[in-house]
Amino acid sequence: MALSAVIAGKEDKLLQKDDGHPSHSYFEQKKVELNILANYEKLKEDSDVFSHIKLYKSKHLSYLKKAMQHLSASYECLDASRPWLCFWITHSLELLQEPIPEEICERIGQFLDKCQNHEEGGFGGGPDQLPHLAPTYAAVCSLCILGRYWKGAYDIINRQKLAEFLTKRRMDDGSFTMHKDGEVDIRGAYCAVVSARLSNVFTKEMFAGTADWLAKCQTYEGGFAGLPGLEAHGGYTYCGYASLALLGQEQKIDLKRLLKWTAFRQMKLEGGFQGRTNKLVDGCYSFWQGALFPIIHSILQMYSDENISQEKWMFDQTALEQYVLVNCQCANGGLRDKPSKGRDLYHTCYCLSGLSIAEHFIGDGVSRSEIFGGSRNLLKPIHPIFNVCIDSAEDALNHFKHLPVPTVIL
Repeated sequence: MALSAVIAGKEDKLLQKDDGHPSHSYFEQKKVELNILANYEKLKEDSDVFSHIKLYKSKHLSYLKKAMQHLSASYECLDASRPWLCFWITHSLELLQEPIPEEICERIGQFLDKCQNHEEGGFGGGPDQLPHLAPTYAAVCSLCILGRYWKGAYDIINRQKLAEFLTKRRMDDGSFTMHKDGEVDIRGAYCAVVSARLSNVFTKEMFAGTADWLAKCQTYEGGFAGLPGLEAHGGYTYCGYASLALLGQEQKIDLKRLLKWTAFRQMKLEGGFQGRTNKLVDGCYSFWQGALFPIIHSILQMYSDENISQEKWMFDQTALEQYVLVNCQCANGGLRDKPSKGRDLYHTCYCLSGLSIAEHFIGDGVSRSEIFGGSRNLLKPIHPIFNVCIDSAEDALNHFKHLPVPTVIL
């Protein structure tokens, strides 16, 4: 299809109509739509633009490798999230199929060990910081990625203390506090169950009542809120349903409402996903919303649903590829939220994760027959529940399954 025809079709899909009472969000949405259309106009002269659009792999690798050595002052606010920086970088590298040298793996592993609280268990946002479920998830996933290149990475995780830490974070109703005396929200349950499953410290007692609490977080819209009674949100929805899948309790919620809500979050003009109803598109939701579809698909397949496709996920994968490649890439490396925003490591990670979801089907490492821009844009397939590449997840699971599950006595 000629690009001019695509542009004309997208112009017809401009969603924000002036009803005589424009709001701030109206103007912001219109600005985003016009910026995205302008990006396509710049490419209009190329009759074969769809095959010429490429992933700036070398630029992204340069950006990521530089970030491993030095971060700008703008990252100072993430001093309590340093394991997340490790995860965003290492996961992006594995998606781009870039091996991580063993020396670098050891350096990252040694730093993460300094973030581990060997008395209370779990990992803090930095050395000598309070152990917290969010950096614990990031650290465990990072070490599972590094374990593909350096087996010593697995041994860094103090599994006994991790099991104790996770057990202490569980509340009587099955919810999880993010840290001692900290807040409760749905992220805690997800970070806890992923950390427990990957490292094989999971027990039924550790997550007693958690599935019932998660089910209460599903809203009337179909998505999940951070707490029962709040607004549905893409990140929380992913955390909620991925957790239920890992707990084997996915039947506890209304799956049809979840699928409808998630499908309606893909923007008609932009092709990317929004995080909530009536919000702007954001590249990070390429993963938070996009990864829900493989999970839902696998659940429906498990229940022998004959209506699901055997060729694609239940969203427009090509439109998502197009959004990420054309609108989220920075020419000098790194990816971003949307055309008006700057690059950062967080969006680089989750834009690439979402792009991987869009490029693959079923999750067995087989790519779709037609990749936007051709096979040179192909990323490694990810495990949609853990958000590490499939081989990293499989290697870690195979390693830890041979170790006994720690006994927790509090």
